[in-house]
Amino acid sequence: MAESRLHELSARGQSVWIDYLSRDLLESGELKRMMDEDAVVGVTSNPTIFQKAISHGNAYDEQLREVLAEEDDPKEIFLRLAVRDVEAALDTLAPVHEANAEDGYVSLEVDPTLAYDPEATFDEAMRLHAWIDRPNLYVKIPATKPGLSAIEDCIAHGKSINVTLIFSLRRYREVVEAYLRGLERLVASGGDPAAVRSVASFFVSRVDTEADRRLDEIGSKDALALRGKLAIANAKLAYEHYEEAFSGPRWEFLAGKGALPQRCLWASTSTKNPDYRDVLYVEELIGPHTVNTMPEETIRAFQDHGNVAGDTVAKGVDEAHALLARLAELGLDVDDVTETLEVEGVQKFADSFAELLDGVRAKRGELVAG
Repeated sequence: MAESRLHELSARGQSVWIDYLSRDLLESGELKRMMDEDAVVGVTSNPTIFQKAISHGNAYDEQLREVLAEEDDPKEIFLRLAVRDVEAALDTLAPVHEANAEDGYVSLEVDPTLAYDPEATFDEAMRLHAWIDRPNLYVKIPATKPGLSAIEDCIAHGKSINVTLIFSLRRYREVVEAYLRGLERLVASGGDPAAVRSVASFFVSRVDTEADRRLDEIGSKDALALRGKLAIANAKLAYEHYEEAFSGPRWEFLAGKGALPQRCLWASTSTKNPDYRDVLYVEELIGPHTVNTMPEETIRAFQDHGNVAGDTVAKGVDEAHALLARLAELGLDVDDVTETLEVEGVQKFADSFAELLDGVRAKRGELVAG
């Protein structure tokens, strides 16, 4: 089979993951095909994705009937459904993980309504890791300020964590610090950091969506000329921090114990603005030791016309710093942009989770009535 554009991306050290999971994806063999033909080596999911999968069609009806005989709580019913999909995906990706322990992962998110409750988040993350006791499971925890302590505690307990909903450079630095502190605690307690993995999921396209809206409001020629630029600059500066954080004496001590860096994962990489190139957030963020988790349409688009032009994520870093300074001069408060997005992101996931549970209740009602 000819090497595809996504295989070229993979050859540069960037892992291709897909950003959704459903029973149809697994049972149709589509995930296996994408692993072979599209270089896909990981799967992420979130409440919005599961909500769509479970509420439409009848793929989950048979299992729902079985679960309803034992369980009445909509959240526990959902988890039974989700865990079966996650376990099937973990099995499918197990050979990838055995060949390269940094990939072959499947992510399952903690209840997003717990995002500001670190103790409950930690308890649920530990519960999910105990329930699905597989080496290639990531539990996703949102990078809220309260969530940082739960992330650190999970790492200190030797659990692999996908830190999600990162928008700001300030928060990203705190996420990296939580990972490092967790590893240091794990080592101090005699644990093995070589068994722990983490990714820091930096959301990309939403940054441009919010920044562009505000630049439109400013309305000057200079402001309008900077639309579509902040998201990529933000991610490039995150990668710059990644390279700084995972070097030097502090990191070398942990690496000497077997620890691995927390990779940057580029999420929300579909292009929301039709005026922008549909593979923009893939082409501009190529680099070693990174992950790009893409929706199916972005995978298709990149396979058709994506351009792999070297390690683009490390290029234009000085320009990225200059862009942030210029936006500040124009009156765009980047910190407020990213703080707004974090709050909205958590709320969107919580809303989707509420819809998901409503969908489970509705399905339950249909099946009981039927």
